[in-house]
Amino acid sequence: MPAKLSRLAVVGLFFCAALICLPMADLATAGHDPWAELGRMARGFMTPDFGAVEQIVWAVALTIAFAIAGVALGGAAGLALAPFYRWGPVRWLAIALRSVHELFWALLLLQVFGISVWSGLLAIALPYAGIFAKVLSEILEEADPRPATWLGKGVDPLTRFLWARAPLAVPQMLSYALYRLECGLRSSAVLGFVGLPTLGYQLDSFFKQGDYGAAGAVMAIYIALIATVRLWMRPRLALVWLAASVAVLTQVTSPPMGSGAFWRFITQDIIPAPLRQGDPAALWPWLWDLTTSSILPGLGATLVVAQLALILAGVVAFFGQVLIVPRITGRVGTWAGHMVLVVLRSFPEYMLAYLFLQVFGPSMLPAILALGLHNGAIIAHLLGRQARDLTLRADAPRGLTLWGWEVVPRLFGSFVALCLYRWEIIIRESAILGLLGIATLGFYLDDAIVALRMDRAICILIATALVTILIDALSRGIRARIGAGQLRQTNALPGQQARQATGC
Repeated sequence: MPAKLSRLAVVGLFFCAALICLPMADLATAGHDPWAELGRMARGFMTPDFGAVEQIVWAVALTIAFAIAGVALGGAAGLALAPFYRWGPVRWLAIALRSVHELFWALLLLQVFGISVWSGLLAIALPYAGIFAKVLSEILEEADPRPATWLGKGVDPLTRFLWARAPLAVPQMLSYALYRLECGLRSSAVLGFVGLPTLGYQLDSFFKQGDYGAAGAVMAIYIALIATVRLWMRPRLALVWLAASVAVLTQVTSPPMGSGAFWRFITQDIIPAPLRQGDPAALWPWLWDLTTSSILPGLGATLVVAQLALILAGVVAFFGQVLIVPRITGRVGTWAGHMVLVVLRSFPEYMLAYLFLQVFGPSMLPAILALGLHNGAIIAHLLGRQARDLTLRADAPRGLTLWGWEVVPRLFGSFVALCLYRWEIIIRESAILGLLGIATLGFYLDDAIVALRMDRAICILIATALVTILIDALSRGIRARIGAGQLRQTNALPGQQARQATGC
């Protein structure tokens, strides 16, 4: 890779890659008329039937409880790891934890704990611990180092950290924790699709019944929950919310998995079949069959979906950023644009893909649309915030002229960098959408778990994590060569926005 890349060249390369992937994409729709189905769904969503939702209060309470408790547990673990993040074993542990999606963690934990509190709690806490470790370590490094040096050389490292470094980072830590709670609410809701009694379980049930009015009520409540999180979650009330969440989770009952389930899982279930059967010579043929029949086909589909979704996200972000800039769209247009972007970025990709699946049928199209719209809305939101903060000339134009001649040239570097930040997220989500029947890596993982072949599932999961790590490393390399680090140093791409771009 050349030492320096132009941003236009990077965009061109990704477009060429998408064109290569396009003939390999399954974009067919089901035999029925998708627009008629979309119309029925729209009518249900526009007239939500709140009376049909009997257990919605309990589902909302569990969604909030899993999110708060999971984020708190993951945040505590991440905070403990953050000061040591530069140490190789800690860094690789954090990378391994966060490279596996929450739903993948949930599928594995269900084999050990069943449909229980611990399955949902750890499914959120484990990847979030890895994310918190990385982000909090960056926040600590960005804190002013001068107070720590003023303490002198005789002060031990722990005292120096607790009294001189950590207090300066607390405001940013709290801000990021609140943002991560928003992500936790999305993750908690999605866990309902694998059986936990959160809002996703309610939504899945009503869609299977064809009750779009009740499904619309669940979606309206979910959007309201996400949109108001910064109103009802305040730092001074955090301990109260945490205590209430623990109290709610203690009321959840689940069937016992039997004694020794965890020990059997780690000593038998995940050991490759040839080794369990005492035939080490058969291990290589077993791995070769798994690679050629599941990993490579799933990986190919994952990359095709991710590449096309990345381009769609870029298009949505490029044109969507204008929606929330008052000097371009006016007050009414800005309000409407905010509403569109809030809805698109509030729904997790998995939930959006599930909705599109009901309309278009099982193909790559629902996954590409969901990934592109959700991630594009996130990038458009971040770019729009930057555009509103730009210092403009007194005689600067308004409307689309301002966007084309002032905003786009000045924020194009940030646009490319933000797309690259989301690339790794799109890869992770492309893999997990296989649980909906799309032939990405998640499809083969789910097939192995259903067949109780946990050894194959673990290998597929490791392959998924390795692909995510490689894409993340490639993205960091490209960002370094287009000068994304300089963008952050000049506040064109602030650290907080970069961290949000790599979030949920």
